[in-house]
Amino acid sequence: MYKYNSTEDRIRELSYLLEQKRTNELSELLRRTNPVDIVEFLEGLTAEEALVVFRLLKKNDAVEVFAELDSDQKENLQQALNENEFKALLRELNFDDMIDTLEEMPAALVQRILRSSDAETRNLVNEYLKFPEDSAGGLMTTEFVELKAYMTVREALAHIKKVGNDSVTVYTCYVTSPTKQLLGYVSLRQIVTNKPNTKIEELMYEDVIAVQTTDDQEDVARKFQKYGFTALPVVDNTSRLVGIITVDDIMWIIEQEATEDFQLLAGTRPDEEDYSKTSPWDLAKNRIPWLLFLMISATFTSTILRGYEYVLQAAIALNMFIPMLTDSGGNAGSQSSTLIIRAMATHDIETSDWAKVVLKEILVGLICGLALGIVAFLKCFFFDKVGVQVSIIVGITIVAIVVMAKTVGSLLPIIAEKFGGDPAIMASPLISTIVDSLSLIVYFTIAKMLIAGL
Repeated sequence: MYKYNSTEDRIRELSYLLEQKRTNELSELLRRTNPVDIVEFLEGLTAEEALVVFRLLKKNDAVEVFAELDSDQKENLQQALNENEFKALLRELNFDDMIDTLEEMPAALVQRILRSSDAETRNLVNEYLKFPEDSAGGLMTTEFVELKAYMTVREALAHIKKVGNDSVTVYTCYVTSPTKQLLGYVSLRQIVTNKPNTKIEELMYEDVIAVQTTDDQEDVARKFQKYGFTALPVVDNTSRLVGIITVDDIMWIIEQEATEDFQLLAGTRPDEEDYSKTSPWDLAKNRIPWLLFLMISATFTSTILRGYEYVLQAAIALNMFIPMLTDSGGNAGSQSSTLIIRAMATHDIETSDWAKVVLKEILVGLICGLALGIVAFLKCFFFDKVGVQVSIIVGITIVAIVVMAKTVGSLLPIIAEKFGGDPAIMASPLISTIVDSLSLIVYFTIAKMLIAGL
């Protein structure tokens, strides 16, 4: 049997077999290919070719591949399959994947699918579609193993065998009361390593960590990161177990939230579409508002320069150091804001820690500022030949600007969080614009104080 050194080798072989219409060999190779790699293979095919490949997949593989496709690929495939094929495919999906798919489908198609579904499925789907997309209820699945405290190990194993194939995980089983209140959980390892007559209530952990249906997806992600679970139970406001969230679903959420923060840090409006699939027009629409805001904000710089024009006239040499000073302030502020935004995202710091954060950043600013100020003085005096007075002004200003920039850069994200905003909004472009204006005020104020006659 040929050994593939990489995914690329396998995809090339799949492409060759498809091109040569060697369907038997293609079907066999698809059977031995990871569904994630099949998704990558499908990305490079036309809609007609993708349909041919999809119909060659075994049922279980087809379900896994479909669940991994992005929304555009799912829609293309849905349009290519006949309605009966698509409904059969939906029925085989895990419940959470089915909900995600229905949310992406046209409303008319969803209604047709629901009308042809049994009453239980229809009621469940309608109930789940009510949850906000970014809530725990919108992420959860109902396909989990539920045990009763009075069961024996023997009875529990029999139940797991009965429902296991339809559950997203069997490694953690949840114990509920007759009215479905969550009592605890027990691992499959504990069940299989204990005596057949042992009661589940003797094995279960009662200190169970759960999330509520209304919890935000970011809060759910933090619980996964904190406790290292592979699944979390979801309860309603009466503590009834209604579903679970698995780690593979939350990994996507973590990636999505990180992407949104990066977009805000770059000074652009968050976009759910991948960069490669977003048109230049849509990219421009997301960037123009921020660029306009930053451009208008930057007019404060020219206003400040006009206000201190007489200072510049008294010491023309001051003009040549403005770019160096504003750049230093912007860089120092961006450093602090980026670190604080990340620390707040990981809950390393909270808004209540603002005093500690500001004090620390002032000390950091003093150390950095003194180092930069000494170098700036030496550069001005020895290389730029501007004289001691202006060199001292620039050196002192650098110290003051760096302290100010780091204080502002650390404080603004905390203020944004305090008032319900996203700390990432206080990103590099905005911090730089604010610090540029403050830097000029600091510069000219120090110059005015130190140059005689101003």
